[in-house]
Amino acid sequence: MALPAHELRLLRELAQSPEQLAEWTRRREAGETLQYLTGEAYFRYETLLVGPGVFVPRPETEVLAGWVIERIGEKPGSPVVVDLCTGSGAIARSISKECPTSEVHAVELSADALTWARKNLEGTGVDLRSGDFKDSFSDLNGLVDIVVSNPPYVPHSRREEVANDVKENEPQMAVFSGDDGLDAIRDLIPTAARLLKPGGWLAFEHDDSQGATVRALLAEHGYSSIETHRDLTGRERFTCAKWGW
Repeated sequence: MALPAHELRLLRELAQSPEQLAEWTRRREAGETLQYLTGEAYFRYETLLVGPGVFVPRPETEVLAGWVIERIGEKPGSPVVVDLCTGSGAIARSISKECPTSEVHAVELSADALTWARKNLEGTGVDLRSGDFKDSFSDLNGLVDIVVSNPPYVPHSRREEVANDVKENEPQMAVFSGDDGLDAIRDLIPTAARLLKPGGWLAFEHDDSQGATVRALLAEHGYSSIETHRDLTGRERFTCAKWGW
């Protein structure tokens, strides 16, 4: 494939020699993930380390992180925040940097992704744990102000719509989640209810086809103030809800 101008420009800026530029260009044209070549991904004000085995953070998730950071700013003291399915650690790192008084916890199941999260969260003070989010943080039950997550949510039925470099290179467990894409979200909603204080917030990203379904699921589990927000392209991208009434 011919590289878009912005990708070629980035490779030229980061390559340390003409030989490296030629190699990167060849590999990118063959379909390798751009950020895996450069080893970097940009998220809000942070430059993250990324590579094979970790999902590359997307601009859509920056909107979710920004909403959470605004809510943290409204809370006095040291609000407790939990990032489930942290992946590269992008959300947790941004929160810890932009809200330095917050107490941030994060969890990741994939050993490969956890390697990158450790690099990106080193020195931030984030409590990073290895494990399945469904049974994580039992020590924080009922103590959390905000739960945030970018879980896997792409339906297998929409696989052909996913970019080839994502399907072929990035970890599939971070992308797909059952036939309707909601397997992880169905577990996320009760897990957050276990962790949150009454009146605490859950905010999570989802597929643009899932807004109505996730709102119904949240209402069934006892959440209130349920709102779905759009990304920069106008698509329904993340939903937030308050635990309890």
